[in-house]
Amino acid sequence: MSATVSFKVPSAHGPQPVTVSYARVGRGEPLLLLHGIGHHRQAWDPVVDILAADRDVIAVDLPGFGASPALPDGLAYDLPTTNTVLGALCEALELDRPHVAGNSLGGLLALELGRARLVRSVTALSPAGFWSPAERRYAFGVLLAMRHIARRLPLPVVEQLSRTAAGRTALTSTIYARPGRRSPEAVVAETLALARATGFEQTLRSGAAVQFVEDVPQVPVTVAWGTRDMILVRRQGVRAKQIVPRARLVRLPGCGHCPMNDDPALVARVILDGSR
Repeated sequence: MSATVSFKVPSAHGPQPVTVSYARVGRGEPLLLLHGIGHHRQAWDPVVDILAADRDVIAVDLPGFGASPALPDGLAYDLPTTNTVLGALCEALELDRPHVAGNSLGGLLALELGRARLVRSVTALSPAGFWSPAERRYAFGVLLAMRHIARRLPLPVVEQLSRTAAGRTALTSTIYARPGRRSPEAVVAETLALARATGFEQTLRSGAAVQFVEDVPQVPVTVAWGTRDMILVRRQGVRAKQIVPRARLVRLPGCGHCPMNDDPALVARVILDGSR
């Protein structure tokens, strides 16, 4: 069941209201799930039921993505602001240092929450921020191209393409290694989410200055990378291990940039192991 929660976040112009859409299911220790840029919380659907057997799972639409409204004027789409927003979200939902798992942008945010000691454990799937300048330019170019295509395609064309495995491959093979597994409804929904994401450009601009260079002490960290990631290449996982030396580095065979769809059982196991 989806829900919304509203809370205040400090800014230079005084407290600003922020509303976040989320879905919550399961029992156990709380586990916060954070999606990537241009995606929405439904990216986690393939693993939610598995995780919910052992965790109180809260899948979030980041501000300006999915069903969450854009941030109000005066709040930037940068890491400090998003950290503050997520900390306030946890307080509003009465989550006492939840476990957190994130993919891509969500993985970077999860690591930042870990560095701030706001969470019990971190599982980062292909996290952003461990790129070289050339790798960042390449990734941003791919993301901008995906956004452009999603905004230009008429909805009837997206719906028609989604009905065949070949069409789903054309729409989503950049992020999934096994795009044919994604349902037509999910492909249509995430194409629309990418096209309509009000926070996309500002988030991408903020990411141009991002480089994750500090350790995450005193919090268990798992970093996992798909062997077929076409956006953030897997050698970035080796850099992540060098920067966060106590992290557990996991290889996800045959998985793309969003591995939750490609191998749900493996990804769920990695997240549950990392949060024990």
